[in-house]
Amino acid sequence: MRGEAEEGATTIMTDLDTLARELLAGSTRALARGLTWVESGGERAEALVARLYPRTGRAHVVGLTGAPGSGKSTLARALARVGVLAVDPSSPFSGGAILGDRIRMNDLVLDPGVFIRSMATRGALGGLCRAAADGVDLLDAAGRDLILVETVGVGQDEVDVMRLAHTVVVVSVPGLGDDVQALKAGLLEIADLHVVNKADREGADRTLGELRSMLTLLPPAESPAGPDGAPAGEPWVPPVLGASAAREEGIEALMDALDGHMAYLKTSGELDRRWRRMVGARVLKIAQELVARRLAHPAAADADVDRVARRELSPHACARLLLTRLGERTSDV
Repeated sequence: MRGEAEEGATTIMTDLDTLARELLAGSTRALARGLTWVESGGERAEALVARLYPRTGRAHVVGLTGAPGSGKSTLARALARVGVLAVDPSSPFSGGAILGDRIRMNDLVLDPGVFIRSMATRGALGGLCRAAADGVDLLDAAGRDLILVETVGVGQDEVDVMRLAHTVVVVSVPGLGDDVQALKAGLLEIADLHVVNKADREGADRTLGELRSMLTLLPPAESPAGPDGAPAGEPWVPPVLGASAAREEGIEALMDALDGHMAYLKTSGELDRRWRRMVGARVLKIAQELVARRLAHPAAADADVDRVARRELSPHACARLLLTRLGERTSDV
């Protein structure tokens, strides 16, 4: 048995070495396989990300978020140059997804300069799936210098993208709600750029004006801090741009704004600070998932839960007891 286990581990490591080498060389097939690994999760996925992580950090990651029907997929298609991760809602029963974002970008599939991957949310909240960050790492390591991450499009709770993207683009459209669906302050506040898509529609000028007015009501952004912690330069003011992605109008101005935001992040020092916040949030989320996974075996807690059911122990005290025991088991490893 031990020999079979060692042989299996050797095979996995050989596959990992080959996959990592081919992915770093730019193989689309290796990239697709690697993304399947990270979506499936497990030790081999973690090992692959660990192997490739030192080779990341070159890509500009742009998050596209906004209300359903705002045209995020069409905008991603118009912007697409290298890598697109589109997150689709999934069935709570089968875990599968319709992958409508992929269908809307189907004409780009044969473009060798564009790689598109749809991922199912698999029950994750916040607009992104759990494998999205690992998927971005793989695209980055594969040499994709612009990575578009399109969120599922569920509304104002959809703010996880700010913990993954260097630049967050919030997409609105005329006629989808009273006084702009931008009344959702959570989405307003995370935006680095605002795009009013389908700007050829009636009411687009009104939507643009309302957005600009609403942005003036938000608390002023903090100025970037210098090495000594003192303010250094002016804060970034999110531009509000009109575009018609289906007609590919306004795309050049949007690309210029994306490049301008990345230039601002670099010159102001905000890029390093934002990256530190992003990786901190990612590590914390992974730790939370690991704890949840360790606690997902009800048999280990049955006796304590029975005590709660008999009202001998409060739910809070039971939860703290479980965490204490988890910590003891972890320290013994």
